[in-house]
Amino acid sequence: MKIEIWYLVAGATLILMALLGSLVKRLPLTSSMIYLVIGMLLGPLAMGLVGVDPLESAEGLEHLTELAVIVSLFTAGLKLRTPLPDVLWRLPVRLATLSMMLTVGLIAVAGVYGLGLSWGAAVLLGAVLAPTDPVLASDVQVEHAGDRDRLRFSLTGEAGMNDGTAFPFVMLGLWMMNLHAPEASIWRWMAVDLVWAVAGGLGVGALIGTLVGRLVIYLRRKHREALGLDEFLSLGLIGLSYGLALAAHAYGFLAVFAAGLALRRIERSATGDNPPPHELAPAGPAGEIETDDEKAPAYMAHAVLGFNEQFERICEVAVVILIGTMLLPSSIPWSAVWFIPLLLLVIRPMAALPSLWRSSTTRLQRIMICWFGIRGVGSMYYLMYGITMGVEPSTARLLIGLTLATIAMSIIVHGLSVTPMMKHYLEKTGTMTINQPRP
Repeated sequence: MKIEIWYLVAGATLILMALLGSLVKRLPLTSSMIYLVIGMLLGPLAMGLVGVDPLESAEGLEHLTELAVIVSLFTAGLKLRTPLPDVLWRLPVRLATLSMMLTVGLIAVAGVYGLGLSWGAAVLLGAVLAPTDPVLASDVQVEHAGDRDRLRFSLTGEAGMNDGTAFPFVMLGLWMMNLHAPEASIWRWMAVDLVWAVAGGLGVGALIGTLVGRLVIYLRRKHREALGLDEFLSLGLIGLSYGLALAAHAYGFLAVFAAGLALRRIERSATGDNPPPHELAPAGPAGEIETDDEKAPAYMAHAVLGFNEQFERICEVAVVILIGTMLLPSSIPWSAVWFIPLLLLVIRPMAALPSLWRSSTTRLQRIMICWFGIRGVGSMYYLMYGITMGVEPSTARLLIGLTLATIAMSIIVHGLSVTPMMKHYLEKTGTMTINQPRP
């Protein structure tokens, strides 16, 4: 595909969404659905202008999806202003651990006995498709930092954490396929890939987010320095926390999520429970607000979050269009088509229900949590990561076909249902003014 075509596609897509963004929000559509259709039209399914072989382009796709996921995870951390001891965190933690592990196990069983995969490949497939997606789930995530709605908070927290908690099972699947530390024992996996990598990732992110956040606030309050360039602060925190976690052989996904949480914790400790942070950053000369003793933390968090949300949308455009261009009817055998409804309609609810047991959720909230297990960019990253580690080509092709088809189906069915279901939910809960800050 010629470079000028890429520019035309990118320009036309971004202008189209700028013009139709408000209309799309009122329709049973999501922006991801539009990007997917654009990719499908450009790819072999229609015009054939783009031909991306995911097996041959695995390394490039790994890095692109990696960027999209870490930006989204940092954004998710910034959105969650509720302190960690709060009981509201219990459900997302259970969903990101217990439900995620059950999902991996159920998918692995289906992979071995239904798809004929080895146990290693089946565990890898489970780890690839277990995480819910922080990039494509924005329509069911918290609306603002003060949003304590249990449904949206749980789905946001789950998506923020389980992209990191799935990584040990990716490594387990690769170990079972002799592609990761083949000489090591299962105890090495438990000690290094599970305990250390999870704890280390969370610790690195929390430390970097706290130190950098406090340093910036100190310089702004006491010396009127470090002003502006909040975009650099955002990207720097992501890069520093992610890079240090990888250097320490810990999980970078958990690190960037923890860094976002830490930055938000600094803001909350300075401003208290109320009002929400964007009320503390009123219109006015930016320099005065940035250096104000009371408003500086809120302004920093608000500015960083605003930039990240825009960057997240741009990453979504690029990745979902590429997913659309890679869809091929021949990539998934007809004998395996049953797997996708099994995952979305059976495995996700079965895995979520134990975490919902004895939780303070309504029947409607439980139904929606069971349904909105959105699969997306995180699954693409884990798949490409596994392929670059040396998964055998025929197995890789099957995993690619299943993953791409599952993501596409999730984008479509969850996208079609999110607007009417959320409207019904808001009507039932009496929170139709959800875009307003929490008092």
